[in-house]
Amino acid sequence: MPSVSVITVNFNQPEVTEALLASIRLKNTFKLLDIIVVDNGSTANPVPKWQIEYPDIQFIRSDKNLGFAGGNNLAILQAKGDYLFFVNNDTIFTEGLVETLVGTLQTHEQVAMVSPKIHYFQQPGLLQYAGFTEMNYYTARNACIGQFEEDKGQYDNATGETGFAHGAAMMVKRTAIEKVGVMLDSFFLYYEEMDWCARMKQAGYSIWVNTSALIYHKESVSVGAKSALKEYFMNRNRLLFIRRNGSFIQRSFFWIYFLLVVTPRNILSYLKDKKPGFIKVLGKAIWWNCTNHINSHKLGYPVK
Repeated sequence: MPSVSVITVNFNQPEVTEALLASIRLKNTFKLLDIIVVDNGSTANPVPKWQIEYPDIQFIRSDKNLGFAGGNNLAILQAKGDYLFFVNNDTIFTEGLVETLVGTLQTHEQVAMVSPKIHYFQQPGLLQYAGFTEMNYYTARNACIGQFEEDKGQYDNATGETGFAHGAAMMVKRTAIEKVGVMLDSFFLYYEEMDWCARMKQAGYSIWVNTSALIYHKESVSVGAKSALKEYFMNRNRLLFIRRNGSFIQRSFFWIYFLLVVTPRNILSYLKDKKPGFIKVLGKAIWWNCTNHINSHKLGYPVK
């Protein structure tokens, strides 16, 4: 039986993280499991208190916020599990979650990572994720399967290959990480898991969803449902993702599409929502991609 390292990142949300840890203690029955919590430069350091309250959990403290990718990468370097289960700190475990995902990775050698079905925590029974469609690299658009649908069992037989794993909960084989590398921390927030999935697929692996496993997610607790931070990184990293993974023709088409279609549409939306400050945020996201060179073939740094 393989071992599993559960990895989560905390940033200024100790109560949210503690709720996750409580759910693991309550619902998990998988024996060969350890937990690693990375505090990503929180203003008030919760680690000393946690080390007393949770002596069986490993805590890593970063002096600064390294972002989602950077924080998780810190834990990867210290994780001992054969499989690494990355979960957002605003998720809640259910019974059989770990065993079901482990079964997928054990049974299918070519599968590098698998995500469970995700429900919105605030509305149990409402789907957030039952897989992703493939990416259109000309427009950087794809769809989250099942999102906002009432779960009536319509995806119970949908276990199998999917476009992308979900960053809120994804179990990954250590051997795949050793081959492909860790997440590129230049993304900082958003799209890093999609970039990782794309790299895994380029290396010959497949990405799966297992709809027999379920996790609950408190969506957008960390950055807010509609914030300047989210708007900046969603736009910046959408561009960065295509720069790294699209062909020359796809990259060229997408730049034209983004500047002539997406940008004007977003500006009109900001004005309609009375958020004119977001226009500057969008400009910064575009300018970052014009002034920061990221090798399109660069992987995350290796584990070995």
